[in-house]
Amino acid sequence: MTIWIKRCLVLVLSGLMISGCTGCSANHRSGKSSAEISEKNQAQQTMEQSSSRSLSTHFQSQRKEPASLPTVLNADHEEQIRKPSEPVRGIYVSGWVAGSRKHMDRLIHLIDTTNLNAMVIDVKNDYGELTYRSNIPEVRTMGAASHPAIKDIHALISRLKSRNIYCIGRIVVFNDPLYVRKKPELAFQKKNGGVWLDHQGKAWIDPYQPEPRSYNIAIAEEAASLGFDEIQFDYVRFPDNGAKVDTEVRYAGINGSSKAEVIQLFLQQAKDRLHSAGVRISADVFGLVTSSRDDMGIGQSWPAIASVVDVISPMTYPSHYSQGMYGINSPDLQPYKVIRKAMADAMRRNKALNATPKKQAAQIRPWLQGFTATWVHPHQRYGAHQINKQIQAANEQGVKEFLLWSSNCKYDYRS
Repeated sequence: MTIWIKRCLVLVLSGLMISGCTGCSANHRSGKSSAEISEKNQAQQTMEQSSSRSLSTHFQSQRKEPASLPTVLNADHEEQIRKPSEPVRGIYVSGWVAGSRKHMDRLIHLIDTTNLNAMVIDVKNDYGELTYRSNIPEVRTMGAASHPAIKDIHALISRLKSRNIYCIGRIVVFNDPLYVRKKPELAFQKKNGGVWLDHQGKAWIDPYQPEPRSYNIAIAEEAASLGFDEIQFDYVRFPDNGAKVDTEVRYAGINGSSKAEVIQLFLQQAKDRLHSAGVRISADVFGLVTSSRDDMGIGQSWPAIASVVDVISPMTYPSHYSQGMYGINSPDLQPYKVIRKAMADAMRRNKALNATPKKQAAQIRPWLQGFTATWVHPHQRYGAHQINKQIQAANEQGVKEFLLWSSNCKYDYRS
């Protein structure tokens, strides 16, 4: 049943107080390329600037318990929202891996033989390409689904559902090279004219523009209709090194709204549409957002985002924290300490948010490190022990859900 909801979105981001100092996380890049290392270093710069401003095993031999229920009634929206029946413990799966029978056999076997129960699968990747053949006219016009990595998305979802695997669709939002190549007028514009490029020479969508926001929500709705239980938005932010960007970019602007307000607006719009489709919404944020007093210059404010999404996923990879963050030397060597501090701050933020009238904080589900950061010195190999130390630290702070990130989708995990 379609229900029309009249909503007045109130965006108040002043007077927020938290305790604790700041941590550090870059976005999802975790490989060996110079571009990936550059993005990691830029993210650390952003976090250090912000710091100076404030600073059970359920496996049963042949079958798992269901990871999701058909539907539950959402009291606020009077709509039916599919929710997991147990804590989500998932892994990232790229579109190319999801499209490979051999690789999916390997990952499904991993889930079948551990307490993992979820997959985060690329719907729209870092290049702006959809991983399946879309029926959305604008997607087809732009050629964003002309080379789908997943040949039969219906068969894939059906296979995962038959194994009781909770399916999360990942959508990269405002870092979309294909979209800005087709519609450069909707990218960030330089104050002296022309399309603005980041330190890697990439253009970004301007979140103030309503058209690309609608484009991404339409993709999310289509993914929901295909059977995904949840839609996760990544790169739902402005470029890092925000103070420098502000001096170079002419934002489209909407009635003087701040970066944090427009990011919250997009997520609220997406939530309203996806809840109508019976699907949950989650958002990825920099790891430091758990502790930062402001939006870090990228529009990611914990209270603004955690108050509108169902799940918030800070990217708390120990290797992406710079030396001395949280007072920790060589963070990559001390995953337990990093995650303990980050999750303690996140839980405090949620406690404060839940104490605010008419506010309900999102479920915390951190991204944890499942890769070895060979570019970090010193670093260590991240295997089952290092992964489990991160999970232990999160559990001890009351955070029972997690996602593992490895760009090559290989995980040394044992529950």
